[in-house]
Order: sequence, then structure tokens, then C-alpha cells
Amino acid sequence: MAAELPTGGVIYGVRLQSEFLYRYVGLTTRSVEIRGRQHVKVARSGRKTPFYDWLRVHDRDDIIVDVLEWVDGLEDLGRAEIAWIEWLRAAGHPLLNLSQGGLGPMGIEWTAEMREAARIRSTGRKGVSRFAEDNPFHGRTHGPEQRAKWSKLRKGQNAGPENPNYGKFGASHPSFGHVMPEQARQELSEQRRGAGNPNYGRAASDETRAKMSAVRKGRPMPSSRRSAHTRYHTNRGVKKDSCRYCMEDLG
Repeated sequence: MAAELPTGGVIYGVRLQSEFLYRYVGLTTRSVEIRGRQHVKVARSGRKTPFYDWLRVHDRDDIIVDVLEWVDGLEDLGRAEIAWIEWLRAAGHPLLNLSQGGLGPMGIEWTAEMREAARIRSTGRKGVSRFAEDNPFHGRTHGPEQRAKWSKLRKGQNAGPENPNYGKFGASHPSFGHVMPEQARQELSEQRRGAGNPNYGRAASDETRAKMSAVRKGRPMPSSRRSAHTRYHTNRGVKKDSCRYCMEDLG
């Protein structure tokens, strides 16, 4: 039997046990206990907002989550949150909410100035990484339906002009000048050897081979590595340490 969708919920307020000034107002279709634990978990993950910064500097036992109102109907729930935030702010409560409340993606409509300010704040900031058991998705996998949905949404997003680096060459490309450390190169090489190679044990079909041949037809191709060295290095005055023929010429 399919679970029923929630038709209402709770408006809650977060405060310290030692005072009756609310610092945050939210809505939830679950219990305030569960929502409170979720807020603490997000704060510990390092998310940067005024409310989560405030949570991190106080002990969990000092945080109180009060039920302010029970509301029937999701639309009324969103309107009730807006009303509570407006009323408490007018009453002098120092709320840390970033938006005026309501349903939707946090109730915030970002302006160009807000996006630019967020970009400047996040530039150079180290992210919070959680590995193994610390990652909330540890041991889980996305289902075939979800993977197919993402595949459909992303199809063609990074092709041609849709690619954010399309037409960028040389110093204008974000990877320009980047050199992978030798240790990382060795690790990648070992990971892709044998069964680790995605094409291990596979062979191109006759149809695929015919397509590859048609694409290359008429294109000048070096007949050997020595010919490639002559064409791309000797004739152009290029010397590469990774080329055995360049090294032989230097010797």
C-alpha cells in the first residue's frame, strides 16, 4: 500500500532554553523532534548560514524546538510560516531566517547581486567532505529509475556550445597549465590496467569499426610512432621528455 502524502504540518520555533526569544521559524510535515535533529546534523556538516552558524556555537541540550501552530493543508502551512516570521520579527525576535518563509525552494528569489556576493564568499573556500560511514549515502545506490531520469535530463547539456568550456583554448581554458602529479598518474594507470580498463575483454563491432574508418577516411595518419614523432615533433621543433625518439635525438 502506497504511503499517503502529508496534507498539513507544524510551524515550529527554535530558541535557547534560557530565553524566550526565537531565533528561527520553520515548517515541517514531520515531528519537531525529527526536524530538530536534522537541523543539528546539517549544522555539524558545516553548512554556512546564520542559523546553522548560531546552532554550532550552542550545546545541543540548550536548544528547544517549540510547536507554534498545527496547520491543516500544505498551502495554509506555507502561509502560516510567512505570518509567524512576520509577526515574531515585528515583536522583536532576532530571527535568523534568510527568507520570508513559505513553500518553494527556501522561499528565496536570488538577485544578480546576491549571486555575485555568494560567488565571492565561496571562492577559495574548502568544501566539507565526508567519507565512508560518515557520508549519509554510504552503502546506498541510486535506483535504475533515478539514474535514467538524470541521464535524460543531462543528455546534451555539455555538448557543443552547451559546454561551459566550448571554444576555450590555451590560457582561456580552466585546465591550462595544470599538470597532474606523477604519483596520481601512476595510480590512474594502475587502476585502468587489466580488468580495471572499461574496454577490457571487449571488441568493437563491425558496425562501429566501419563508422570509425569512415570518420578517419582522408585524414592524414602517421603510419608509425616514428612517423608521428617526425611529423609532430621534429618538423615543428618540439621536444618532449615523454617521447622516446625525442630522447634518442638528444642522446
